[in-house]
Amino acid sequence: MSDVAAIAHGAVTVLEIQRPPHNFFDTSLIAEIASNLEKLDEDNDCRAVVLAAEGKSFCAGAALRGKSEGKAQPLEAATLYDAARRIYACTKPVIAAVQGAAIGGGFGLAMACDFRVGCAETRLSANFTKLGFHPGFGLTVTLPKIVGPQTASLLFLSSRRLKGEEAFDLGLLDQIVDLGEVRTAAIALAQELADCAPLAVQSTRATLRQGLYEAVDQALKRELAMQTELQGTNDYREGVAAVSERRPALFTGT
Repeated sequence: MSDVAAIAHGAVTVLEIQRPPHNFFDTSLIAEIASNLEKLDEDNDCRAVVLAAEGKSFCAGAALRGKSEGKAQPLEAATLYDAARRIYACTKPVIAAVQGAAIGGGFGLAMACDFRVGCAETRLSANFTKLGFHPGFGLTVTLPKIVGPQTASLLFLSSRRLKGEEAFDLGLLDQIVDLGEVRTAAIALAQELADCAPLAVQSTRATLRQGLYEAVDQALKRELAMQTELQGTNDYREGVAAVSERRPALFTGT
């Protein structure tokens, strides 16, 4: 069964993630998003894309725990990042409608888009260090590109969570609107892009993003290596357990 629906609005297509309420991702979801974007690249009727989600959160991160036994699950990061590379390789502009939390890899997914529309209820966090983990999904490239290396370092090392207004002030949100207007505003922005000459939009976008795919590709290799190493640590197991149990983690550096 599909977890992503494609909904056409004239020259704008909304890709809706359908795993409410929090839209946790796994490899199959990221691959499905990538496949939809690739299909839209070949669709001349589509000129811009909105990536949206059902439910309370945009994407609250990776599905780290099994549904029954409650143990941390392998992230299949190598396969996951192959799918992430496909997202970065797509050629049409994408606007993320971030109506709630975009956490960890979900933040990375939002940052892979060209623009982000959010609201006061939006929450953004690269919360990896609170999980005893290393940042991923190319965030080590995309986050400093928007906020600069110093602020990115602070956000990464502290796992600080940003409210919508803070994210807007840092440039992580391009527009901030009322909660009920996030998707509508994202579609309106996408339509503004779609009204321009499509070949000119895509070629200009390619110039502005020149080198981004290559930089993300290299970063993903480093991110994967560090995540694989840290996934075997006691701190990672403790971090995942602490988040699941809604308690402070007791890290030991082992």
